[in-house]
Amino acid sequence: MAMVGLFWITEDSVYVGSPPDAEGHCARITSEGVRARGPDGIRAWPWTSLRSAGVEAVPVEGDARGAGRFWAAVLEAVVTLGSSYGGEDPPQMFLVLETQDGTEEVLVWAATRGYTSREIALSQRLLARFREGAADPRTLMTWSRDHGGDTPKPSAREALLSEWSHA
Repeated sequence: MAMVGLFWITEDSVYVGSPPDAEGHCARITSEGVRARGPDGIRAWPWTSLRSAGVEAVPVEGDARGAGRFWAAVLEAVVTLGSSYGGEDPPQMFLVLETQDGTEEVLVWAATRGYTSREIALSQRLLARFREGAADPRTLMTWSRDHGGDTPKPSAREALLSEWSHA
């Protein structure tokens, strides 16, 4: 499993934010659209039904008090699968989906206490490319299989997001 920008990537899934928590709550990105599991059950939105998709309330790295804390949070997310951050809940973000019927907000947990501004911007762009059909989440899963799923350093994460969002 690896975190690249706002995405948590495994060999067979791409999530917005952290991987599923202990109850299985998550927002999964597929080639067909978004599938969310939360307290209200399972909901799904095909890409063709979405006017836009973005993530709001994303914690910024400057708020994370340094890279050491960033990596500690990533490690803890791996160990606990997002269920705990030293007794505190991880930061909340919202996957905001604009449909023809209105706006849907899906609560997701951040995989870390702070992302770089560039990672956030590139992740938002990649999410838009998924919605447009110009990018496919399977590319990220293939990368995970080929690279062992380790979370790359910040510059490498940004390079991957740039490549994926412009491919």
